[in-house]
Amino acid sequence: MEGFTDVITGEARRGFMEVVSELEQRFPDPSNIEKEADKKAFAKLFGEYLRVENILQNYDEFASLKALQNVDISDSEAVEAFKADHYLDDDKFAELQSIRLPTERKVQDYRSTYNDIREWQRRQKSAEDKEKSTIEWDDVVFEVDLLKSQEINLDYILELIFEHNKKTKSKADLVDEVRRVIRASLGNRAKESLVVDFINQTDLDQIGEKATVIEAFFAFAQAEQQREAEELITAESLNAEEARRYITTSLKREFASDAGTELNTLLPKMSPLNPQYLTKKQSVFQKIAAFVDKFKGVGGKV
Repeated sequence: MEGFTDVITGEARRGFMEVVSELEQRFPDPSNIEKEADKKAFAKLFGEYLRVENILQNYDEFASLKALQNVDISDSEAVEAFKADHYLDDDKFAELQSIRLPTERKVQDYRSTYNDIREWQRRQKSAEDKEKSTIEWDDVVFEVDLLKSQEINLDYILELIFEHNKKTKSKADLVDEVRRVIRASLGNRAKESLVVDFINQTDLDQIGEKATVIEAFFAFAQAEQQREAEELITAESLNAEEARRYITTSLKREFASDAGTELNTLLPKMSPLNPQYLTKKQSVFQKIAAFVDKFKGVGGKV
């Protein structure tokens, strides 16, 4: 039976260790990637990492390898317990030790930067006044489905707040840690400010269990949703009843649409021939779309 190292080098387009090594050597701090050529190189390389990792998820040895990252190798009892739990002999254990994984925190940083570059590149494509880029992106495929397959759900993030608050009494440190996790998430990035506001405005020490922190967040989020909806309606002089109906529908389907006439009915009275009409319509749509991304899934009413 082939070993785990054979699986890595035989089934992946490149050896897993080579991909990890190149990532760490070329991009030790992914947050400092600024040049477009470097953004493209990172996107291609981390996309390769995601594809290789997806293949390895099918092997029990990979789960053992990830679990090994949390074992204190200097603790002989912990090592023996790990080997027993994962049915490893000395040779298999040595094989796993020879394979280096990036830390969970580093992978979160990579995912965050990968998501940032994907959003940046999408904005660049749609910007009408951007200068013609000299970098060709057609050969870069963003692995959205692979990101979604390993998505961190909101409940997990909230439970993480509960656990980390017990370890650190510094809200600043807690916010930094939670920002890192949220930015690595594809579906919850829009909720970053909402979760951070919840941390800063809530006495987390009074929350005694994980279920309570989830309840507290959703109560907070629903109140914020109502408040921000009213602010948006007032600031943009929207027709309140139509605006609430449109926003409610958009929240239910989890996206805003500018197709049809729904959006037109909530806009302030203005002739479609007015040069500012389309600008106003697009501005309102973008703000509502951002609102929906932020509050979808929290429940409540607007």
